[in-house]
Amino acid sequence: MRQLRQMLRLAGSGTSSREIAVVLGIARSTVQDNLQRAAAVGLSWPLPGELTDDALANKLFTRNGVKQGTRRRVEPNWADLAVELKKPGVTLLILWEEYRGSHPEGYGYSRFCELFRGFEQRLSPTMRQEHAAGDKVFVDYSGKKIPIVDRKTGEIREAEIFVAVLGASSFTYAEATWTQTLPDWIGSHVRMFRFFAGVPRLIVPDNLKSGVSRASFYDPEINRSYGMMASHYGVGVLPARPKRPRDKSKVENGVRFAQSAILGRLRNQTFFSLAEANAAISQALDRINDHVMRRLGVSRRQLFESIERTALASLPVEDYEFAEWRLVRVSTDYHVEFKSFFYSVPHSLIRQQVDLRATARTIEIFHRGKRVAVHQRRYGGPRHGTDPDHMPSSHRRYAEWTPDRFRRWGASIGPQTEGLVIAILASRPHPEQGFRTCLGVLRLFRDIERNRAEAVSARAVEIGGLNCKSIASLLANHKAARHSTEPTAVVDHANLRGPDYFH
Repeated sequence: MRQLRQMLRLAGSGTSSREIAVVLGIARSTVQDNLQRAAAVGLSWPLPGELTDDALANKLFTRNGVKQGTRRRVEPNWADLAVELKKPGVTLLILWEEYRGSHPEGYGYSRFCELFRGFEQRLSPTMRQEHAAGDKVFVDYSGKKIPIVDRKTGEIREAEIFVAVLGASSFTYAEATWTQTLPDWIGSHVRMFRFFAGVPRLIVPDNLKSGVSRASFYDPEINRSYGMMASHYGVGVLPARPKRPRDKSKVENGVRFAQSAILGRLRNQTFFSLAEANAAISQALDRINDHVMRRLGVSRRQLFESIERTALASLPVEDYEFAEWRLVRVSTDYHVEFKSFFYSVPHSLIRQQVDLRATARTIEIFHRGKRVAVHQRRYGGPRHGTDPDHMPSSHRRYAEWTPDRFRRWGASIGPQTEGLVIAILASRPHPEQGFRTCLGVLRLFRDIERNRAEAVSARAVEIGGLNCKSIASLLANHKAARHSTEPTAVVDHANLRGPDYFH
């Protein structure tokens, strides 16, 4: 109306239609049409002071009291067009051509687009966004949590609510998890894809640390484990820009709707396990997805089945198995550490950086993309898991030492020597500390007769000489005694008091 008043003012001052069109930046034919309308109802500049914009519009654009424009010609069903526009490759131009094919006297393209945009403005923000079918899924956690009661202790623990919304159909998935940590975050995605029975082109997460290691407006850094999950499903990850809520308004609205439809309806129920809570959430999801949207006249599930299911990519044969990736450095003992346990790699990689992949069952180590080691994951027992093939040859020999092996060696000589080995190992705080002593005894007994070794072993145990020095001394004394011509014992002598002396 402000432009119309300007048009009438310029015309009243004698400016031509061509010049008015140049000044106002509109078509000359538009200027002429509006001036003719004004002349037909007897309006000229200056306009009456009490003439409002609404009154001016009624005078110029109504015929017999009926407003001209939106109802003069046959209109399409705008809700159906909004649904059609979500299908891949469909544009407003295509829809307008189909409309004019059915109604040759219908609106021109510009008016058609204007009316459609007006219809869009009346939709909720969730519906108003333009998302192609199968293009994006928006994921986030609800700010609200669901309480779960321990049946035995009565302790209340709050669970997170994961929400995912497909862009085109607004088909919604939600579930409860204990945390927002990486295993729960990725596990929720795996179950989400299974629920959708397909994979969209992109995931749009918020900048949660489990998904995005470093938030950036231009170059966000995706968490390695999250990226591997995305690679397994062949889906891209496009994080919402920091401080740009419009990037994820789809899921924001979905979260608000889920909070009212899920938490609002379940607020009076008590749950004693995560499984119970998720069973109730599943029922609430059915209500959400089967609810008929007022403006479009269809439900989220109907939209999903009609336009989005076929646009999703197929699921891989197997679900993704959660794996945590870490960049680690090989220590000087050719082991890498994960969760306080140590796993060996080939000794040639000492001080090299390697990639560690940890699943619930296995630990895999990669160097330059090649797997160099695999171990069963440890949760208890010995802290070191060592593959003998990873050791240098000098270490490999020592790694084969065990208490049972030394006992078997002692038993192969005789029971006294086996007893000596057992005594040596038992005398140390850790049996491994006696391995070198046992090796020294083995070297001392290598070239002597079995009977002599047994005698020395028995004497060593008797006097507590449980080291190599004592056993070597006993061997030397035993040898000297064997070669001596003197009696080995004196039975009667004047200097000996005898047993009677003590009675």
